Amino acid sequence: MTTPRYKRFLLAVLAWAIALIIFFPILWMALTGFKTETAAIADPSFLFSPTLESYVAVHARADYLKFALNSVVVAFGSTLLALLIAIPSAYSMAFLPTPRTKGTLLWMLSTKMLPPVGVLMPIYLLFRDTGLLDTLTGLIIVYTLMNLPIVVWMLYTFFKDLPRDILEAGRMDGASTLQEVRHLLLPLTLPGIASTGLLAVILSWNESFWSLNLTSSDAAPLTAYIASFSSPEGLFWAKLSAASTMAIAPILVFGWLTQKQMVRGLTFGAVK
Repeated sequence: MTTPRYKRFLLAVLAWAIALIIFFPILWMALTGFKTETAAIADPSFLFSPTLESYVAVHARADYLKFALNSVVVAFGSTLLALLIAIPSAYSMAFLPTPRTKGTLLWMLSTKMLPPVGVLMPIYLLFRDTGLLDTLTGLIIVYTLMNLPIVVWMLYTFFKDLPRDILEAGRMDGASTLQEVRHLLLPLTLPGIASTGLLAVILSWNESFWSLNLTSSDAAPLTAYIASFSSPEGLFWAKLSAASTMAIAPILVFGWLTQKQMVRGLTFGAVK
């Protein structure tokens, strides 16, 4: 075995080892969902008699499809709204910068450093007074504001990598700003926009703080569905694992199906 092939082999082994370490909690959660509550606590091993008891109990306790539909509506609705706001914002900052552009970008990013609990009370009171508590509309607004700084930053970096000569050529041919964005900017940066949207969907799907505090039943997504299996009597590990597996399964499949687009978008503009 030559030295380069040996190094590639070691790198492959290391990569698989890291992947298994990262994936192990998900595997353990999925296996625990097929155990009884007694086995989940007393028998922490891979050898057990699988049962659907926990999944049956989970379905009997709550309507999974309702929570899943809420998660889909909120995740994709907030992502679409964030993109509609972020695309013109990132365009203006990338191609029509002002002396305040960098300061604005840093200020937007700094809002992600603020603990959500610090603004929970005013947002809760605003939502209560405007009738947005426990509504999909209210949750979409909050998730949009939560992801907007990241979406704007990512689109700004993608737009900055686009050669200005292409847009200037469009202006010389008489294209308006809207035509320039629609026919030149969006098609050329589509991989970056797609990866940004995919990331925003994943972040919205996994968000739990706002869903637990701003919803109760009607608009509760899957994160609230999982939390419902925690009670003052303790944690029901098997049922909690079954509910968690059902909650993350759609986004895992979605991420697996879109991984090529995600990687392509994140590496967009890396090679000139």
